[in-house]
Amino acid sequence: MTGSAAAPNRDPRATAARQRWPELARGLVGACHPVPGLAVTVVAVVLAAGVGLGAGQVALLGAAVFTGQLSVGWSNDWIDAARDRAVGRRDKPVAAGSVPLRAVAVAASAALLATVVLSLLLGLLPAAALLVGVAAAWAYNLGLKATIWSGATYLLAFGALPVAPYVALPGQPWPPWWVPVVAALLGFGAHFANVLPDLRADAETGVRGLPHRLGPRTGVIVMAVALAAAAVVLGIAPATTSAAFALTSSAVGVTLAVATGVSAVRAPRGPLAFRFTMAIALLDVVLLIAVTN
Repeated sequence: MTGSAAAPNRDPRATAARQRWPELARGLVGACHPVPGLAVTVVAVVLAAGVGLGAGQVALLGAAVFTGQLSVGWSNDWIDAARDRAVGRRDKPVAAGSVPLRAVAVAASAALLATVVLSLLLGLLPAAALLVGVAAAWAYNLGLKATIWSGATYLLAFGALPVAPYVALPGQPWPPWWVPVVAALLGFGAHFANVLPDLRADAETGVRGLPHRLGPRTGVIVMAVALAAAAVVLGIAPATTSAAFALTSSAVGVTLAVATGVSAVRAPRGPLAFRFTMAIALLDVVLLIAVTN
């Protein structure tokens, strides 16, 4: 008796779903704004390790910050989907159609829930510091980005972030006053570096935050001044630093701030200025750790 085995039944919907998963994953990665999210997470982890948190707490804080950044990135593309489509933002996965809006909405909500849980595992005070920053970022996405208060959300979010590692230490010590000030100034500069490439597209959809109201030329100046001020405060405020350290760190910070401003002028639509800002932030965290240990 001869014959051939019957071909296995294949569910076309299951096959299509398997084929779509890689595309969905790539879309979600692109929609979470990975570069700034990872940069903020690395800065937070380096600071947490530098102030003396144990490995487990450093990992927990890093996970809380990372999921918070995921929620902020995904919520940005979720909330701005119609606006991004209107101006033809092909770099935005939702606007380009490579990831469904519902998927990004679910991902943003899940990440927000995760960051709340992870933050609370660190304790009430660290959680409050971390969640204040996440709330400020969501408020920006939900509408403050189009108001004169757009910069205030960055001041609050970045100023609150370094408080969390300190108050997670035994005894919950408050950081020196200049730590959140430096972080807030860096965040304010980052706001301008992040928005300047999108001024024209934002204007077409009615977004008029602080950088839009000041204009590109003044915006570059404000950005450079904020970044330079962060370096100067970090150089002169700690009581334990020498005059040589204060002069050197201030000079390096001011030079990098000027370089960031120049890059924003020469490539106003490129990401270089924002990446310069993240590099300055990481350098300032390293210097901060050096002067507090």
